[in-house]
Amino acid sequence: MYDAQKIVPGLLVFLVLMTFPVWFNKGKAAPPPNLALNTPAIQQLKDKRCVESKDYMSADHMQLLDSWRRAVVREGDRFYRASDGKEYAMSLSGTCLGCHSNKEQFCDRCHNYEGVKPTCWSCHVVPPEKS
Repeated sequence: MYDAQKIVPGLLVFLVLMTFPVWFNKGKAAPPPNLALNTPAIQQLKDKRCVESKDYMSADHMQLLDSWRRAVVREGDRFYRASDGKEYAMSLSGTCLGCHSNKEQFCDRCHNYEGVKPTCWSCHVVPPEKS
């Protein structure tokens, strides 16, 4: 191999630079956020339950909200029947933010941790913070 004295060190430098983020941050993962679920609206609820289960909502709430938006805007449906049979208004502002009024401590903490920027607030007005 011609110029091996240049190619081999070049490859080693390339591999070190490309793998640097992996080995530098090994074992330094940030802990998941502690979400504040202590709003007055939630505290007043007898049955502290969201429209779906906690596991479903933490994993798939954006798909649910997107299907709500499509159903309301395109099909004119206004109510959602949950898996437990209860009916809820399909409304981010009216249903979700009625309980989760602490956007900064609830929505933003998780979205910042995950590094996602939802498009909710391109149409909806950011609610004033309530404890």
